Amino acid sequence: MTVMPRLSATGVLVTVCLGVFLASLDQTSVVTALPEIMLDMGISIDRLDDMAWVVTAYLLGFIVAMPLLGRAGDVFGYRRLYLSAVLLFGVGSTLVALADGLGWLIAARVVQAIGGGALIPGAIALASERLPGARRAMVFGIVGAAAETGAVLGPLYGGVLIELLGWRWIFWTNLPVVGLLLLAMLAVPEIKGTGGRLDLKGGLLLAGSLALVTGALSQRSLFTLDEVLPFAIAIGAVAAIALLVYVEARAEAPVIAKALFASRRFAAAMSAQLLVGAALILALVTVPLMTDTVLGQNPLEGGLRLMRFTGAIPFGALLGGFVVRWVGVRTPTVIGLLLGALGFVLMGTWDENIADPALTIHLATGGFGFGLVIAPLVLSVVESASESYRGTAAAWVTVSRMLGMTLGLAALSAWGMGEFQVLTSALEFPLRCAGEASDAYQARITAYQDGVTGASFDVFKAFFRIGAALTLAAIVPSLFINDRHSSSQA
Repeated sequence: MTVMPRLSATGVLVTVCLGVFLASLDQTSVVTALPEIMLDMGISIDRLDDMAWVVTAYLLGFIVAMPLLGRAGDVFGYRRLYLSAVLLFGVGSTLVALADGLGWLIAARVVQAIGGGALIPGAIALASERLPGARRAMVFGIVGAAAETGAVLGPLYGGVLIELLGWRWIFWTNLPVVGLLLLAMLAVPEIKGTGGRLDLKGGLLLAGSLALVTGALSQRSLFTLDEVLPFAIAIGAVAAIALLVYVEARAEAPVIAKALFASRRFAAAMSAQLLVGAALILALVTVPLMTDTVLGQNPLEGGLRLMRFTGAIPFGALLGGFVVRWVGVRTPTVIGLLLGALGFVLMGTWDENIADPALTIHLATGGFGFGLVIAPLVLSVVESASESYRGTAAAWVTVSRMLGMTLGLAALSAWGMGEFQVLTSALEFPLRCAGEASDAYQARITAYQDGVTGASFDVFKAFFRIGAALTLAAIVPSLFINDRHSSSQA
């Protein structure tokens, strides 16, 4: 009987990074495919809000499934979690590729996201189990770099496949990689989980609570106060959270460990991660939007400029993981946040004449700073947990960041539109008067256009200032992250 060779620690790291890269690639590559999907399925432009659910469903599936699946890995073993996640991701990819309607497509994206979401805590927990504690920060930096690289390359990857083969091949091409991951994981020995019972009731309540919280935060009218819906969802979220607390207080092995959330290190890292997510989404949205509108460039240029920001994140993640071993987690976290804030401040100086090398320096500074904090924050959260809750803790890292991004995006949309309307309210649209000379009318048009452009610049610069403020605010909880293992472990 032939015995399958066992993967080395490095082989395990490469395998889990490939899975995380694939999940992140699919998270962003579909954005490029939305126009082709609409054309293929005969979806009219007035259903654009419905199409947004193709992206939103993936993010929602990520958020709501992670904590329960991370805990499942703690109980049943991380290899089993990773294998199940890869298989589910493959099934979801197949269903998306076969979709013949929007409802099917959205449902399939949820399945795919649940699998992709479980890959991340599984990867972090597996990597931390296979390598010595002293090297964990570096490993987390590598895993973070793999995730960020996938997100950076997603739109380009999707665009190339659409051009050559069509949008469905974005998902068909996942299957060979899924097969490779399944084969590789069979060569990874299982480290048994802690056993015991999975708190399924608490996990489902938690998933429902997170879904309601995300739904409320994603509503722009939560900030404009012109609709009741987000507040109704928020009330439902509060009720679900209250019920969750009641159930978890009586659970033998709760999916939310009391000691984990009582840890100062965990709370500080999670708070910093929430603020980082809210700040990061400002850059991801504002840079291409500003480029495409007031700076008068084409969408490709907007994407290329954003890649100068996102492309620096993996390099920061690698360095952050490397230096933690010698300087601890607090120093690279604070330096990274200062660099991120500096990047926002520099971007806030942009005008219509911004060009290289200043453009690249400004964007790369911010992106590198955000990358630098990835490994220290992940390490702080994971080491706040005992061995029996490591997968759960790893899941909360991404959940916190995504909740911050959801909140930041909704606030950005609501405040930005309101501020733009205020700034342009005094501008009168130039209607030509009877007998008015062409030169005079053209002068009024130019003045109006200059006023709109100026108001747009003011709004975008305000976004960058807010991003800088949020990034600097994240330094406050970061100062409470000590460089020793938490004394209050879950």
